[in-house]
Amino acid sequence: MVPDATFTSYYGRPVVKASPWEADIPAYLFLGGLAAGSSLLGAGAGLTGRPALRRAGRISALTAISASFAALVHDLGRPSRFLNMLRVAKPTSPMSVGTWILTVYGPLAGVAGAAELLTPLAGKLPCSVRPPIRLLGRFAGPAGVGAAVVAPAVASYTAVLLTHTSTPTWSAARKHLPFVFVGSAAAASGGLGMLLAPVSEAGPARRLALGGALLELGVERAMEASMGITAEPLHLDTGGVLMRASKTLTVLGVLGTLLSRRSRVAAGLSGAALVAGSACTRFGIFEAGQASARDPKYTVVPQRRRIQSGESAGA
Repeated sequence: MVPDATFTSYYGRPVVKASPWEADIPAYLFLGGLAAGSSLLGAGAGLTGRPALRRAGRISALTAISASFAALVHDLGRPSRFLNMLRVAKPTSPMSVGTWILTVYGPLAGVAGAAELLTPLAGKLPCSVRPPIRLLGRFAGPAGVGAAVVAPAVASYTAVLLTHTSTPTWSAARKHLPFVFVGSAAAASGGLGMLLAPVSEAGPARRLALGGALLELGVERAMEASMGITAEPLHLDTGGVLMRASKTLTVLGVLGTLLSRRSRVAAGLSGAALVAGSACTRFGIFEAGQASARDPKYTVVPQRRRIQSGESAGA
């Protein structure tokens, strides 16, 4: 009997090239999800008569999507590169679709958030600028609802973008990662709502945070079970540290949320834990993917197993 061949690659060199992305990209992923969930929260609060939560959600969405766009542009090098992507609309390209999603979502979140910021100041500003601010306030409600409609796509398309690369860990997670990102976005935005809104209005934020956190934790477990050897980087080195921190912070946030119905301090602490846990999820998955691309094992071993299983099925 000839023993099974051990793993080898060409001089131990990587088979695929790690992406050139740096910390701007996981920040962009996290902030986009935070903005999307905050838009949903703000729209719901506006429709149910919770002004403080509505204001917190809309301003959070504006702040987060602005910072997310800034991180993306910094990675691209100059704003014109983002504008150049609007020359075409290619449904088969996650990058092209994502560019158009941001182009639709950004102005809607901007109008809703700007109205929350400027309307309280209208009486203190010169008379010449009051009419535009009042007009902005009239469009805030429809813009906020429009942003909430687009928000699920904003929260999930970045996962599709990652999984359509050749990076082994990201590619192997393609069936589950969009759900992980959506759950993570809901947990973070709900946590931020708990942190910023009074306890009396924070009920929807608590429910969104709990639902998102449970979705994230549950789908993450199923994702890792389905990935085989490519799940290893999620438990090793920097990616592993960040993913363990994410799970710990999210669990603590869930426990705190269950106790925060009357305590402003508990709401703030658990909300902060959920936001931090969501950030660790994005950075952990990013680092794990980069590590999987640098080690040829995570490319070659799954390929060999697929070939062997195909041969066995054919026999």
